[in-house]
Amino acid sequence: MTIRTFENMAPVIGDGVYIDEAALVVGNVDIGNESSVWPFTVIRGDVNSIRIGVCTNIQDNSVLHVSHKGPYNPEGNALSIGNNVTVGHRVILHGCTVMDNCLIGMGATIMDGAIIHPNTLVGAGTLIAPNKELESGYLWLGSPAKRVRPLTEEEIASIQYSAEHYQRLKNRHPG
Repeated sequence: MTIRTFENMAPVIGDGVYIDEAALVVGNVDIGNESSVWPFTVIRGDVNSIRIGVCTNIQDNSVLHVSHKGPYNPEGNALSIGNNVTVGHRVILHGCTVMDNCLIGMGATIMDGAIIHPNTLVGAGTLIAPNKELESGYLWLGSPAKRVRPLTEEEIASIQYSAEHYQRLKNRHPG
């Protein structure tokens, strides 16, 4: 595992967090208790902050980054990921907000300023445009994303199950 300080900003890692030795975490990053970061993931909080909640998993080859503060965007875009979130393989999250109990499918891209409300499923390969807000309780698919249908109670429960599964799985890995 590689954890790096950037300009006096060191990542803060909660209790029981698993970070694979092939992952990179840099700068102003806060990872909540019982979360996991899987191989070849890059979490780069060099020009703004990244906050990852409790029992959240960031799967293999994902890229998490932010936007800097500047003349065209005075606050920049931090990245905030809630609790019990599953971020699938090869996902790009850039300066967006993903609230609690969401599942972001493999290969999805969520851009600056987008907000994903709780209990939302973003399908594999979906593109969420900048500043788009996804209503809670739906499946979103496509490029650009479109609301497809309401999630069933079973699907919402499966999002929670996914987070709990990865919480258990990380404890089986050395480190």
